[in-house]
Amino acid sequence: MSGPRPSRRPCAGGLLAASVAIGCGEPDEVSWECTILAGEAPPFAPQIGCEQDFLTLASEPTSSSIPGARSIKTSIDREADFALSFQDSRSFPIHWDFLFNHRSAAQGLPRVPALAAFNASEYYLPDRRFLLGALTHYEGPDAWVYEISPYDTADAAQILTAFDRIKDNTYVGARLRFHPTSLNVEAAARELPRRVPLISTEELFSGSQYQALNVAESIGRLRFVNAAELEDTYITFRDIVVLDHVPNDISVTQGIITAEFQTPLSHINVLSRNRGTPNMALAGAMTDPTLRSLDGEWVHLVVGATSYDVTRVEAAEADAYWEANKPAAVQIPGLDATVTELRDVAEIVPADTPGDQLRERIREQTRAFGGKAANYAALSHAPGVNVPKGFAVPVFYYRQFMQENGFEARVAALLADAAFRDDPAVRDEALLTLRRDMLAAPVNTGFADALMSKLGSEYAGIRMRFRSSTNAEDLDGFTGAGLYTSNSADEGDRQDVLDAVKQVWGSIWFFRAFEERSFRSIDHTQVGMALLVHRSFPNEEANGVALTNNPFDPAGLEPAFFVNVQVQEFSVVQPPPGTVTESFLHYFDVQNRPVSYLSESNLVPAGQRVLSPAQVDELGVALDAIRQFFTPAYSPASGSDPWWAMDVEFKFDGEEGEPPALYVKQARPFGNR
Repeated sequence: MSGPRPSRRPCAGGLLAASVAIGCGEPDEVSWECTILAGEAPPFAPQIGCEQDFLTLASEPTSSSIPGARSIKTSIDREADFALSFQDSRSFPIHWDFLFNHRSAAQGLPRVPALAAFNASEYYLPDRRFLLGALTHYEGPDAWVYEISPYDTADAAQILTAFDRIKDNTYVGARLRFHPTSLNVEAAARELPRRVPLISTEELFSGSQYQALNVAESIGRLRFVNAAELEDTYITFRDIVVLDHVPNDISVTQGIITAEFQTPLSHINVLSRNRGTPNMALAGAMTDPTLRSLDGEWVHLVVGATSYDVTRVEAAEADAYWEANKPAAVQIPGLDATVTELRDVAEIVPADTPGDQLRERIREQTRAFGGKAANYAALSHAPGVNVPKGFAVPVFYYRQFMQENGFEARVAALLADAAFRDDPAVRDEALLTLRRDMLAAPVNTGFADALMSKLGSEYAGIRMRFRSSTNAEDLDGFTGAGLYTSNSADEGDRQDVLDAVKQVWGSIWFFRAFEERSFRSIDHTQVGMALLVHRSFPNEEANGVALTNNPFDPAGLEPAFFVNVQVQEFSVVQPPPGTVTESFLHYFDVQNRPVSYLSESNLVPAGQRVLSPAQVDELGVALDAIRQFFTPAYSPASGSDPWWAMDVEFKFDGEEGEPPALYVKQARPFGNR
């Protein structure tokens, strides 16, 4: 190893020295040389003298919440004269891995404790031995930053010591900035001297050009489509689509590229994850010369965590790829059309169901009440979780409606028609006509009377929400997110209620739903629509979706709750054009439960949040309860990929003048396989 030759010695260690030394961290002009010999990958380096040094030791961060980043874990050993180490972050992805092996008793230094004890001391105690952080380069804004974990409680003096040591021991020098990764770290950063430049998460994100939503690869025909024209454009199973905006809905594709950044919980990304197809955002995608040169060609698209690749392939290769990789058929639960009771959700899945039997009980009840209602029924028993009272209309009444009005035979005839099968335009028009005829058809009088009686006796004066619940949605391994619809109606208005019911029933024959089921080889004749019914929330103060695990951390090294939330009824999964949601990671499992904001809502005044700190904590408690409750049902088997999450929908709602209450209205497995 040959060392760099700075023109003066880097700043001496020590909190006091780092805090008061005149000119510390502001070196004269420095001439740097590479520290690491070509072809070497040492466990660590004391300095980073050139770009190649950085690339040799850097890895993709364990959390990819901001795209296009590479990072080196750093540590400063206060019991070894503030020795600075830039660790090989590919071989040692977390600090403890490296420090336990290279800064412990074997090197004549104090012993590094076991991982749990290390985490308890080195991120929280004022007299900790190590100052831990990372040197990260964000490619989009070309920003070099020093950052610490969102849950690290380091004070300003500790941050300053580490910042100055890293600044003086890298070729980056004066370009280095400090990136506060959470509200807790932001508070400490406010105490830093002005000579330490700060950069926010919003600035880093806005400077990014590439965002990986679902890391995967596929082969398909590349097509450019304006999102506003999707309703009049037929997308096939084998297309990879480049879009100017993030669409609310899209039929099944082999891949998606949007010119706008997306939220990880958007419908199209949940569907992409469910399908296992690549999904990415690229600024300027619609005019990107590489993509434009491939318009209409068969291409191989690879979406990686920090970069993507797209290359032209021959049609024969595309055909072979499809035959080898077309998705396996989804095995949906069968239909149980014997249940006729309008059953309260609390009675669908028994409250005393053992945890290790919960998954099977949910699947059993899906046959009669659909996946959404069955999971909702289980959710209603989660301790401490406020779930609106509701009931389910079993699939029996959908089948009754379809048979009594001749629609079941009509569907069978459509499925047997070659023009319907082979021409998407014919298929779309036929399904639209079917839905219109369903809306105009009569509902069985006995069912209508029973439904109105239950609403009048138990939900008088309440506006109700009728939600889709098929046996082909909200399954573990197939969510069916966004495929069907929900509608609201006034409890006392018979025609309003029946129209809402028929609209939901009819949504089973949406074009996008039909295409998605066909893509996954689901037998359309074996799909039935039940209804989940509960109060609506016409005046909610906030609504959102959350995951009970960190989607940016597939390795599971930095678990957190991921939350997207917006004011009032503005959708977070199908946002109106131009709106930005509040999104954050809530590190609920660590001390102080820090929050790291990724974006701020543009529907609230600048500097304000949609959720208060108390509401964030209340939501975190509920998400923790949901995670624990469903762990026996959906957590991966021992020895498999440990990452899993529940997809949760919530609202904050209350009467005027009263504090809004938290309601949880859905919890389903998120793309777990």
